[in-house]
Amino acid sequence: MRRFPLSLLLMLSTSIASAQGADVGLVNMVSGDVTFTPQLGTPGKVQAFMKVRDGDRINVPAGAQVRVVFFEGARQERWMGPGRFRAGKSAAEPIAGKAAEVTTLPAGASQRIAQVPQLVQIAKLGGIQVRGMTRAQKASVEQQSAVNEARATYEKLRKDLPADDITPELFLYASLHEYLLYDDMKVVADEMLRKQPDNDQVKALLEWVRSRGSK
Repeated sequence: MRRFPLSLLLMLSTSIASAQGADVGLVNMVSGDVTFTPQLGTPGKVQAFMKVRDGDRINVPAGAQVRVVFFEGARQERWMGPGRFRAGKSAAEPIAGKAAEVTTLPAGASQRIAQVPQLVQIAKLGGIQVRGMTRAQKASVEQQSAVNEARATYEKLRKDLPADDITPELFLYASLHEYLLYDDMKVVADEMLRKQPDNDQVKALLEWVRSRGSK
């Protein structure tokens, strides 16, 4: 069997990752048979909490819709079918159909929301990967100040976004997870499930945080 130098394999891996495009956004809601075609790889069906890559082409059929949070520029876009668009670094470019409804998010919100796929993965695996801590924490005075600021941002998001949009809850859940405030996270996850009772990813988050409780 022919062996390739490690340096060559690393170069090939880097080239493939570059061709696939960087992660630029997160799908926080999808309804209907929405599909995507990456720059490199196999087309598929858009799923809730799926990351969107630069260059992905997304098809939204009639009656369907999808919302994407772009990490750079703190921008949320809601696309209604029929239509198609191509994801860019900080926004999407329409290919067909009408333009998206755009909401500007508070500074820092999109970076928190970018953590959601990892938090869902942690929930599904039943583990935890935060600074070596495994028990529920009580926030320090300094941390409580940060939590209060996150709650203020949460209230602003709730005011600005549609009633069924779980972006505010995703932001607050990720912010609370920073300090392992499980009891508070459970309240947020309950609210997410109330808004989107059929969302399996939300169910996973709620089941996981319920298992943590006040340990």
